[in-house]
Amino acid sequence: MKSFMLGLWLTLLVAGAEEPQPTRPLRDLNKSDFPFTPVADATAWPARRADIRNRIQLAAGLLPLPERTPLNAVIHSRIERDDYTIEKVFFESLPGNFVTGNLYLPKKITGQIPGLISPHGHWPNGRFMHAGAAEVKKQIASGAERLENAARSPLQARCVQLARMGCAVFFYDMLGYADSVQFLDEKGKVGHRHGSQAQGFLSLAAELNLCGELPLQTWNSVRALDFLLSLPFVDRQRIGCTGASGGGTQTMLISALDDRITAAFPCVMVSRSMQGGCVCENSPYLRLTQGNIDLAAATAPRPLGLTAADDWTKELETKGFPELKQLYTQLGVPDRVEAHFNIRFPHNYNAVSRGQMYRFFNKYFALGLNEEQLAERDFVFATKEELSVWDAAHPAPTGERVGAAHEAAVVAWFQQQGARQLAPLQDARGWLRSCWDRVGGRAAAARSVARTAWSLMIGYALPTPDAVTFKTTFAEERDGCRLLRGTVRYASNTVDTLLLSPAQGGRATLLWLSLKGGASLLTTNHEPTAVARRLLDAGYAIVCPELYLPGATRNPNVYGGRKQGYEGFCGYHYGYNPPLFAERVGDALAARAVLRRDPQQPVSRIVVAGVEGASALAAATAALAGPAVQELVVDHAGFRFAKLDSVWDVNFMPGAEKYGDLPALLNLCSAHTTLLGPAQPAPLEEVIAALVR
Repeated sequence: MKSFMLGLWLTLLVAGAEEPQPTRPLRDLNKSDFPFTPVADATAWPARRADIRNRIQLAAGLLPLPERTPLNAVIHSRIERDDYTIEKVFFESLPGNFVTGNLYLPKKITGQIPGLISPHGHWPNGRFMHAGAAEVKKQIASGAERLENAARSPLQARCVQLARMGCAVFFYDMLGYADSVQFLDEKGKVGHRHGSQAQGFLSLAAELNLCGELPLQTWNSVRALDFLLSLPFVDRQRIGCTGASGGGTQTMLISALDDRITAAFPCVMVSRSMQGGCVCENSPYLRLTQGNIDLAAATAPRPLGLTAADDWTKELETKGFPELKQLYTQLGVPDRVEAHFNIRFPHNYNAVSRGQMYRFFNKYFALGLNEEQLAERDFVFATKEELSVWDAAHPAPTGERVGAAHEAAVVAWFQQQGARQLAPLQDARGWLRSCWDRVGGRAAAARSVARTAWSLMIGYALPTPDAVTFKTTFAEERDGCRLLRGTVRYASNTVDTLLLSPAQGGRATLLWLSLKGGASLLTTNHEPTAVARRLLDAGYAIVCPELYLPGATRNPNVYGGRKQGYEGFCGYHYGYNPPLFAERVGDALAARAVLRRDPQQPVSRIVVAGVEGASALAAATAALAGPAVQELVVDHAGFRFAKLDSVWDVNFMPGAEKYGDLPALLNLCSAHTTLLGPAQPAPLEEVIAALVR
């Protein structure tokens, strides 16, 4: 823990100093552990599950859900097999963005039948997977597969068998696979992007609006459910989802988000270790306080089945599954969760795992099939030409509907959705109650969404009195004021804090937030500055925390510059680590909370002032502190997160534009608010004048 004087010294360093290194641990998707903390009892689960779901919805850019525009679904060119059929499907998950796939059905449909959506995951060519002869022979020899065509395409095998079991299966493309031709890889060819490139989904606009591969892919899954449930013969009470690898990630996400899924079977992805290495499996905020065990747990108490393999899931039996079993036991349904540890095989969705999945859905869909009926039989392998949804009568998208232009159009659509939903909060002076009188319930709904989003994005709330401590490290009386230095401790964090008390106080307690920290109030000789003296003379007791990483000019990045693919996509950092801005707001909230504990600092009226680069920090602190702050003075109403030019800026917050930017934070404040310098930062003198008037 650095001393107060070291923190003060850092704030005074001249330009060109070495970037301060983070003292709080950083997590990454490969090396960190992501344990699941069980709830105390069944009554605590609904709130915990809501927290997990809200965080997923936030990270997926789906808080609140966008408009469900017309699907304009096209189903064509039925393929007839012995006891099942395959149809070609495409629809628009949002205007101009096509979800493509195949619909597998039993040949004879009587009454209502179960339905499943199935995202395929990171298998070569996705829906068009076609293993070569050598691989087929290898799979059969290892015991992973029994049948040649199933070894050629285990993806087709599972859809065929589920249809033969009496289920409707919509098997759809993940972005850049098979018929998903609107998305290009790093080489500009149709393909799934595992790395990064600075266009479309990796633009600042995308990051500021939480729009990217994971959000769009998850929205595609929501709309895939909409499509499946639009079929008149599908039973809404028996809806499943299954996929492996990246398809397992997508299965976890959609099952957590959408209660229309009544049973889920994600394969070879649920783990406390590696969380998913593709851009389509990562997004800012997704795993800040949770991991894949939590994502899977959000299915509870609905049935959940898992498989593990000789990959990052191989320790699931002892790390992760016991906690899931405990949860389901607490909920009174211990038999609704199962896991199969097929660790003699590498990463897979092979015949062994598929057989376990068939038994799972046979049980929970009450299909009543015996072991012979659940065993896969050979089938006719369908070629790419047979399965593709695009043909002369149904031409594939081209031109502006493909590549960077299409990605930009998708980002723009999500931006428009957010702007429409949060429009009532866009007035920077909307804290005037007359604003709410004019827009009524719509503003209340927008306010609720914004409060939920910003609370999740910041990740810190005002600590309770017993959750924060203060240890004095220095105290003295000088020149008619009391000077106190100490350490605030909250959660696992510590914050060096300066407190100045006037001889004659009583006006208010001022939480002074400045990126200069204590240097804003004390000279190098430890005397109160002219600013501090004026505030003390006006009767203010002043609390000034040394906000995290003073002197930082950019956000820390867990990957540094070591791996360009990770460096280029900020979700690999912000998906696991809070933005520096959020850490600093947490420090400010802790400093506010400690006022409740200091008997020599009786809590009176609390004023928060944001100065010297901390205006947005002050607004966020006041918004999250609620009635614990009575007045807010900020020196720069012209600041906007959307004006930042780098995802590593010290003030960068993914999603900030989507959730209303600074005007929304000001709208969320219950405190009386004074805005200064609407076009550019106000002089410090103007701030002081506003405080002492």
